[in-house]
Amino acid sequence: MVRDLVVVGAGPVGATLSLALAESELDVVTLDTRSDGAGTRGDRSLALSHGARLIFERLGVWSAVAAVPGAVTPITAVDVSQRGGFGRMRLDAREHGLPALGYIVGYRALQTALDAELARRGAALRYDCAATRISATPAYASIEATQGGEAVDLSARLVALADGGGELLPNGSRRSHDYDQVAVTGKLDLREPHGGVAFERFTPEGPIALLPEGDRYGLVWTTTPQRAETLLALPDPEFLGALDRHIGSGGARGAVPAGFAGIVHRRSFPLRLEYASRVVRERCVLLGNAAQALHPVAGQGLNLGLRDAHELAQELLSTPRDAIGSREALAVYARRRRIDRLSGIAFTHGLLTLFGTATPLVSWPRGLALTMLDCLPVLKRGFTRAMLFGIREPIR
Repeated sequence: MVRDLVVVGAGPVGATLSLALAESELDVVTLDTRSDGAGTRGDRSLALSHGARLIFERLGVWSAVAAVPGAVTPITAVDVSQRGGFGRMRLDAREHGLPALGYIVGYRALQTALDAELARRGAALRYDCAATRISATPAYASIEATQGGEAVDLSARLVALADGGGELLPNGSRRSHDYDQVAVTGKLDLREPHGGVAFERFTPEGPIALLPEGDRYGLVWTTTPQRAETLLALPDPEFLGALDRHIGSGGARGAVPAGFAGIVHRRSFPLRLEYASRVVRERCVLLGNAAQALHPVAGQGLNLGLRDAHELAQELLSTPRDAIGSREALAVYARRRRIDRLSGIAFTHGLLTLFGTATPLVSWPRGLALTMLDCLPVLKRGFTRAMLFGIREPIR
Protein backbone atom coordinates (compact mmCIF):
# COMPACT_ATOMS: atom_id res chain seq x y z
CA MET A 1 0.00 0.00 0.00
CA VAL A 2 1.48 3.33 -1.09
CA ARG A 3 0.25 6.19 1.07
CA ASP A 4 0.19 9.80 -0.03
CA LEU A 5 2.33 11.10 2.83
CA VAL A 6 4.26 9.79 5.81
CA VAL A 7 5.21 12.44 8.38
CA VAL A 8 8.20 11.49 10.52
CA GLY A 9 7.86 13.30 13.85
CA ALA A 10 4.74 14.54 15.65
CA GLY A 11 6.30 17.52 17.41
CA PRO A 12 4.98 21.03 16.74
CA VAL A 13 6.19 21.12 13.10
CA GLY A 14 5.15 17.60 12.13
CA ALA A 15 1.82 17.91 13.96
CA THR A 16 1.14 21.23 12.19
CA LEU A 17 1.57 19.54 8.81
CA SER A 18 -0.58 16.56 9.83
CA LEU A 19 -3.37 18.77 11.19
CA ALA A 20 -3.38 20.99 8.11
CA LEU A 21 -4.12 17.87 6.03
CA ALA A 22 -6.34 16.04 8.52
CA GLU A 23 -9.62 16.87 6.82
CA SER A 24 -8.40 16.39 3.26
CA GLU A 25 -8.80 13.23 1.20
CA LEU A 26 -5.08 12.50 1.36
CA ASP A 27 -3.87 9.30 3.01
CA VAL A 28 -1.51 10.60 5.70
CA VAL A 29 0.15 8.73 8.56
CA THR A 30 2.37 10.30 11.22
CA LEU A 31 5.09 8.45 13.12
CA ASP A 32 5.67 9.38 16.75
CA THR A 33 8.41 7.92 18.94
CA ARG A 34 6.36 8.58 22.09
CA SER A 35 4.12 5.92 23.57
CA ASP A 36 0.38 6.46 23.27
CA GLY A 37 -0.74 8.70 26.13
CA ALA A 38 2.81 9.36 27.31
CA GLY A 39 2.53 13.11 26.81
CA THR A 40 5.62 15.28 26.50
CA ARG A 41 9.00 14.30 27.90
CA GLY A 42 9.61 17.70 29.47
CA ASP A 43 8.72 21.34 29.31
CA ARG A 44 10.53 24.34 27.89
CA SER A 45 9.66 27.79 26.61
CA LEU A 46 9.01 28.45 22.92
CA ALA A 47 9.10 31.84 21.19
CA LEU A 48 6.24 32.07 18.70
CA SER A 49 5.62 34.96 16.33
CA HIS A 50 2.17 36.41 15.68
CA GLY A 51 2.29 34.62 12.33
CA ALA A 52 2.68 31.30 14.17
CA ARG A 53 -0.35 32.14 16.29
CA LEU A 54 -2.39 32.63 13.11
CA ILE A 55 -1.33 29.18 11.88
CA PHE A 56 -2.40 27.59 15.16
CA GLU A 57 -5.68 29.51 15.14
CA ARG A 58 -6.40 28.13 11.68
CA LEU A 59 -5.68 24.61 12.96
CA GLY A 60 -8.03 25.10 15.91
CA VAL A 61 -5.45 24.66 18.69
CA TRP A 62 -4.59 28.19 19.84
CA SER A 63 -7.60 28.64 22.14
CA ALA A 64 -6.75 25.39 23.93
CA VAL A 65 -3.16 26.52 24.48
CA ALA A 66 -4.22 29.96 25.68
CA ALA A 67 -6.70 28.38 28.12
CA VAL A 68 -3.89 26.70 30.09
CA PRO A 69 -3.02 28.97 33.06
CA GLY A 70 0.39 30.56 32.60
CA ALA A 71 1.06 28.84 29.27
CA VAL A 72 1.03 31.95 27.07
CA THR A 73 2.71 35.30 27.72
CA PRO A 74 2.26 38.01 25.05
CA ILE A 75 5.29 40.01 23.91
CA THR A 76 3.88 43.49 23.36
CA ALA A 77 7.19 45.16 22.49
CA VAL A 78 10.83 44.30 21.80
CA ASP A 79 13.66 46.64 22.77
CA VAL A 80 16.94 46.09 20.86
CA SER A 81 20.23 47.77 21.83
CA GLN A 82 23.97 47.22 21.96
CA ARG A 83 26.23 47.33 24.98
CA GLY A 84 28.75 50.15 24.97
CA GLY A 85 27.40 51.88 21.89
CA PHE A 86 24.63 54.18 20.71
CA GLY A 87 21.58 53.09 18.79
CA ARG A 88 18.35 51.51 19.89
CA MET A 89 15.29 50.11 18.16
CA ARG A 90 11.91 49.43 19.69
CA LEU A 91 9.27 47.33 17.98
CA ASP A 92 5.78 47.84 19.38
CA ALA A 93 2.71 45.75 18.57
CA ARG A 94 0.46 48.81 18.74
CA GLU A 95 2.31 50.40 15.81
CA HIS A 96 1.20 47.45 13.67
CA GLY A 97 -2.34 47.08 14.97
CA LEU A 98 -1.57 43.71 16.58
CA PRO A 99 -2.39 42.36 20.04
CA ALA A 100 1.22 41.17 20.39
CA LEU A 101 4.36 40.76 18.30
CA GLY A 102 4.78 37.24 19.59
CA TYR A 103 4.28 34.92 22.53
CA ILE A 104 6.33 32.86 24.93
CA VAL A 105 4.49 29.54 25.05
CA GLY A 106 5.00 26.45 27.17
CA TYR A 107 6.01 23.48 25.03
CA ARG A 108 3.93 21.04 27.07
CA ALA A 109 0.74 23.08 26.67
CA LEU A 110 1.27 23.46 22.91
CA GLN A 111 2.10 19.79 22.30
CA THR A 112 -0.84 18.65 24.44
CA ALA A 113 -3.21 20.83 22.40
CA LEU A 114 -1.78 19.50 19.12
CA ASP A 115 -2.07 15.90 20.32
CA ALA A 116 -5.68 16.43 21.40
CA GLU A 117 -6.66 18.00 18.08
CA LEU A 118 -5.00 15.21 16.10
CA ALA A 119 -6.98 12.68 18.15
CA ARG A 120 -10.21 14.63 17.77
CA ARG A 121 -9.86 14.67 14.00
CA GLY A 122 -9.00 10.99 13.85
CA ALA A 123 -5.57 11.55 12.31
CA ALA A 124 -3.60 8.36 11.68
CA LEU A 125 -0.84 8.32 14.29
CA ARG A 126 1.54 5.45 14.94
CA TYR A 127 2.92 5.74 18.46
CA ASP A 128 6.11 4.11 19.69
CA CYS A 129 7.22 4.15 16.06
CA ALA A 130 10.71 5.31 15.11
CA ALA A 131 11.91 5.63 11.53
CA THR A 132 15.35 4.08 11.05
CA ARG A 133 15.99 4.60 7.34
CA ILE A 134 14.44 6.35 4.36
CA SER A 135 15.16 5.41 0.76
CA ALA A 136 13.46 6.34 -2.48
CA THR A 137 12.95 5.59 -6.15
CA PRO A 138 11.43 7.97 -8.70
CA ALA A 139 8.07 6.27 -8.01
CA TYR A 140 7.83 6.20 -4.19
CA ALA A 141 9.67 6.38 -0.88
CA SER A 142 10.30 3.51 1.50
CA ILE A 143 10.41 4.04 5.26
CA GLU A 144 11.96 1.43 7.51
CA ALA A 145 10.80 1.75 11.11
CA THR A 146 10.41 -0.07 14.38
CA GLN A 147 7.13 -0.04 16.27
CA GLY A 148 6.97 -1.60 19.69
CA GLY A 149 10.29 -3.29 18.99
CA GLU A 150 9.15 -4.88 15.73
CA ALA A 151 10.18 -3.95 12.18
CA VAL A 152 7.65 -2.02 10.08
CA ASP A 153 7.90 -1.02 6.43
CA LEU A 154 5.85 1.75 4.86
CA SER A 155 5.67 3.23 1.37
CA ALA A 156 4.52 6.70 0.37
CA ARG A 157 4.49 9.14 -2.49
CA LEU A 158 6.22 11.59 -0.16
CA VAL A 159 8.00 11.56 3.20
CA ALA A 160 8.10 14.72 5.30
CA LEU A 161 11.01 14.46 7.74
CA ALA A 162 10.12 16.78 10.61
CA ASP A 163 12.26 15.20 13.30
CA GLY A 164 16.00 14.80 13.73
CA GLY A 165 18.85 16.10 11.62
CA GLY A 166 18.27 14.31 8.36
CA GLU A 167 20.54 11.40 9.30
CA LEU A 168 17.86 8.97 8.13
CA LEU A 169 18.62 9.89 4.53
CA PRO A 170 21.51 8.29 2.65
CA ASN A 171 24.17 10.75 1.46
CA GLY A 172 22.50 13.66 3.22
CA SER A 173 24.45 16.89 2.91
CA ARG A 174 24.24 18.93 6.11
CA ARG A 175 26.32 22.00 6.85
CA SER A 176 27.17 23.21 10.31
CA HIS A 177 28.86 26.09 12.06
CA ASP A 178 29.97 25.87 15.67
CA TYR A 179 29.71 29.29 17.31
CA ASP A 180 31.84 28.04 20.22
CA GLN A 181 29.19 29.56 22.44
CA VAL A 182 26.82 28.35 25.12
CA ALA A 183 23.41 29.67 26.13
CA VAL A 184 22.98 30.03 29.88
CA THR A 185 19.27 30.07 30.65
CA GLY A 186 17.12 30.60 33.72
CA LYS A 187 14.00 32.27 35.11
CA LEU A 188 14.44 35.69 36.69
CA ASP A 189 12.25 36.97 39.52
CA LEU A 190 11.41 40.64 39.02
CA ARG A 191 11.15 43.64 41.29
CA GLU A 192 8.75 45.36 38.86
CA PRO A 193 6.25 43.94 36.30
CA HIS A 194 7.72 43.43 32.83
CA GLY A 195 4.66 44.74 30.97
CA GLY A 196 5.19 42.25 28.16
CA VAL A 197 8.37 43.97 26.95
CA ALA A 198 11.22 41.75 25.72
CA PHE A 199 14.83 42.90 25.50
CA GLU A 200 17.58 41.86 23.11
CA ARG A 201 20.94 43.27 24.19
CA PHE A 202 23.97 42.65 21.98
CA THR A 203 27.34 42.41 23.70
CA PRO A 204 30.83 41.51 22.40
CA GLU A 205 30.43 38.14 24.11
CA GLY A 206 27.13 37.45 22.36
CA PRO A 207 23.46 38.45 22.61
CA ILE A 208 21.53 38.40 25.85
CA ALA A 209 17.74 38.16 25.82
CA LEU A 210 15.10 38.82 28.45
CA LEU A 211 11.77 37.24 27.48
CA PRO A 212 8.55 37.78 29.47
CA GLU A 213 7.27 34.48 30.86
CA GLY A 214 4.37 34.70 33.26
CA ASP A 215 5.48 37.13 35.98
CA ARG A 216 9.18 36.42 35.32
CA TYR A 217 11.76 37.01 32.65
CA GLY A 218 13.25 34.07 30.83
CA LEU A 219 16.98 34.64 30.46
CA VAL A 220 19.09 33.57 27.47
CA TRP A 221 22.70 34.63 28.05
CA THR A 222 25.12 33.79 25.25
CA THR A 223 28.69 33.32 26.45
CA THR A 224 31.77 31.15 26.07
CA PRO A 225 31.73 27.54 27.32
CA GLN A 226 34.38 28.40 29.92
CA ARG A 227 32.47 31.35 31.36
CA ALA A 228 29.23 29.39 31.31
CA GLU A 229 30.74 26.85 33.70
CA THR A 230 31.83 29.66 36.00
CA LEU A 231 28.42 31.35 35.89
CA LEU A 232 26.52 28.16 36.64
CA ALA A 233 28.73 27.53 39.68
CA LEU A 234 28.09 30.97 41.21
CA PRO A 235 25.66 31.42 44.11
CA ASP A 236 22.46 33.16 43.02
CA PRO A 237 23.36 36.66 44.35
CA GLU A 238 26.75 36.60 42.62
CA PHE A 239 25.20 35.36 39.39
CA LEU A 240 22.67 38.20 39.44
CA GLY A 241 25.46 40.70 40.07
CA ALA A 242 27.42 39.33 37.12
CA LEU A 243 24.30 39.55 34.96
CA ASP A 244 23.70 43.19 35.88
CA ARG A 245 27.32 44.08 35.10
CA HIS A 246 27.22 42.17 31.82
CA ILE A 247 24.14 43.99 30.57
CA GLY A 248 26.36 47.03 30.93
CA SER A 249 26.10 50.77 30.73
CA GLY A 250 26.02 53.15 27.79
CA GLY A 251 23.60 53.50 24.90
CA ALA A 252 20.14 52.34 25.88
CA ARG A 253 21.21 50.86 29.23
CA GLY A 254 18.63 52.88 31.10
CA ALA A 255 15.83 51.01 29.33
CA VAL A 256 17.11 47.54 30.24
CA PRO A 257 15.92 46.03 33.55
CA ALA A 258 18.42 45.49 36.34
CA GLY A 259 18.47 44.46 39.98
CA PHE A 260 16.57 41.19 39.64
CA ALA A 261 15.12 39.64 42.81
CA GLY A 262 16.22 36.07 42.14
CA ILE A 263 16.87 33.33 39.61
CA VAL A 264 15.82 29.69 39.31
CA HIS A 265 16.32 26.80 36.88
CA ARG A 266 19.79 27.74 35.65
CA ARG A 267 21.18 25.50 32.92
CA SER A 268 23.11 25.69 29.66
CA PHE A 269 23.26 24.21 26.16
CA PRO A 270 25.69 24.58 23.24
CA LEU A 271 24.88 26.78 20.24
CA ARG A 272 25.35 25.72 16.63
CA LEU A 273 23.97 26.51 13.22
CA GLU A 274 23.03 23.43 11.20
CA TYR A 275 21.17 23.35 7.93
CA ALA A 276 20.59 21.05 5.00
CA SER A 277 22.01 22.22 1.69
CA ARG A 278 18.84 20.96 0.00
CA VAL A 279 15.43 20.63 1.67
CA VAL A 280 13.99 18.38 -1.04
CA ARG A 281 15.35 15.00 -2.09
CA GLU A 282 13.91 12.14 -4.11
CA ARG A 283 10.37 11.73 -2.70
CA CYS A 284 11.38 13.46 0.54
CA VAL A 285 11.17 16.94 2.05
CA LEU A 286 12.90 18.22 5.20
CA LEU A 287 11.05 20.49 7.63
CA GLY A 288 11.84 22.25 10.89
CA ASN A 289 15.04 21.17 12.64
CA ALA A 290 15.64 18.52 10.01
CA ALA A 291 15.97 21.38 7.51
CA GLN A 292 17.62 24.01 9.71
CA ALA A 293 18.52 24.44 13.39
CA LEU A 294 19.29 28.09 14.15
CA HIS A 295 20.87 30.07 16.98
CA PRO A 296 18.02 31.25 19.27
CA VAL A 297 18.80 34.95 18.70
CA ALA A 298 15.67 36.67 17.32
CA GLY A 299 13.63 33.48 17.88
CA GLN A 300 13.33 32.51 14.21
CA GLY A 301 13.97 28.75 14.25
CA LEU A 302 10.61 27.22 15.23
CA ASN A 303 8.64 29.92 13.42
CA LEU A 304 10.51 29.15 10.21
CA GLY A 305 9.72 25.44 10.65
CA LEU A 306 6.02 26.16 11.19
CA ARG A 307 5.94 28.18 7.98
CA ASP A 308 7.65 25.24 6.23
CA ALA A 309 4.84 22.94 7.37
CA HIS A 310 2.05 25.38 6.52
CA GLU A 311 3.39 26.06 3.03
CA LEU A 312 3.96 22.37 2.30
CA ALA A 313 0.37 21.60 3.31
CA GLN A 314 -0.94 24.26 0.92
CA GLU A 315 1.20 22.84 -1.89
CA LEU A 316 -0.03 19.30 -1.27
CA LEU A 317 -3.68 20.38 -1.18
CA SER A 318 -3.31 22.04 -4.58
CA THR A 319 -1.28 19.22 -6.19
CA PRO A 320 -2.96 16.34 -8.07
CA ARG A 321 -2.56 13.14 -6.08
CA ASP A 322 -0.53 11.41 -8.76
CA ALA A 323 1.94 14.32 -8.76
CA ILE A 324 2.53 14.38 -4.99
CA GLY A 325 6.22 13.86 -4.27
CA SER A 326 7.27 14.25 -7.89
CA ARG A 327 10.43 16.17 -8.66
CA GLU A 328 8.41 18.91 -10.32
CA ALA A 329 6.07 19.37 -7.35
CA LEU A 330 8.93 19.37 -4.84
CA ALA A 331 10.84 21.89 -6.95
CA VAL A 332 7.86 24.25 -6.73
CA TYR A 333 7.79 23.94 -2.94
CA ALA A 334 11.55 24.46 -2.68
CA ARG A 335 11.35 27.64 -4.80
CA ARG A 336 8.50 29.02 -2.69
CA ARG A 337 10.40 28.45 0.54
CA ARG A 338 13.86 29.40 -0.67
CA ILE A 339 13.83 33.15 0.03
CA ASP A 340 12.18 32.89 3.45
CA ARG A 341 14.43 30.02 4.52
CA LEU A 342 17.71 31.53 3.35
CA SER A 343 16.73 34.94 4.73
CA GLY A 344 16.03 33.43 8.15
CA ILE A 345 19.38 31.62 8.21
CA ALA A 346 21.32 34.64 6.91
CA PHE A 347 19.54 37.08 9.23
CA THR A 348 20.24 35.02 12.35
CA HIS A 349 23.84 34.31 11.43
CA GLY A 350 24.39 37.90 10.30
CA LEU A 351 23.17 39.34 13.60
CA LEU A 352 25.77 37.30 15.45
CA THR A 353 28.50 38.33 13.05
CA LEU A 354 27.59 42.02 13.05
CA PHE A 355 26.89 42.42 16.76
CA GLY A 356 29.30 39.86 18.17
CA THR A 357 32.41 42.02 17.98
CA ALA A 358 33.74 44.86 20.11
CA THR A 359 35.59 46.55 17.25
CA PRO A 360 34.90 50.31 17.48
CA LEU A 361 34.79 50.67 13.70
CA VAL A 362 31.81 48.29 13.65
CA SER A 363 30.00 49.79 16.64
CA TRP A 364 29.08 53.00 14.80
CA PRO A 365 27.54 51.29 11.75
CA ARG A 366 25.60 48.99 14.09
CA GLY A 367 24.25 51.93 16.04
CA LEU A 368 23.40 53.78 12.84
CA ALA A 369 21.53 50.74 11.49
CA LEU A 370 19.48 50.45 14.67
CA THR A 371 18.73 54.17 14.66
CA MET A 372 17.64 54.19 11.01
CA LEU A 373 15.37 51.19 11.49
CA ASP A 374 13.80 52.86 14.49
CA CYS A 375 13.33 56.23 12.81
CA LEU A 376 12.19 55.23 9.32
CA PRO A 377 8.61 53.86 9.47
CA VAL A 378 8.74 52.13 6.06
CA LEU A 379 11.91 50.20 6.91
CA LYS A 380 10.63 49.40 10.38
CA ARG A 381 7.30 48.04 9.09
CA GLY A 382 9.05 45.88 6.52
CA PHE A 383 11.52 44.55 9.07
CA THR A 384 8.76 43.75 11.57
CA ARG A 385 6.57 42.00 8.99
CA ALA A 386 9.49 39.83 7.93
CA MET A 387 10.11 38.87 11.57
CA LEU A 388 6.45 38.04 12.21
CA PHE A 389 5.35 36.45 8.94
CA GLY A 390 8.49 35.59 6.99
CA ILE A 391 9.25 36.87 3.50
CA ARG A 392 5.70 36.31 2.28
CA GLU A 393 2.25 37.76 2.68
CA PRO A 394 0.79 37.12 6.14
CA ILE A 395 -1.58 34.18 6.61
CA ARG A 396 -5.15 35.38 6.45
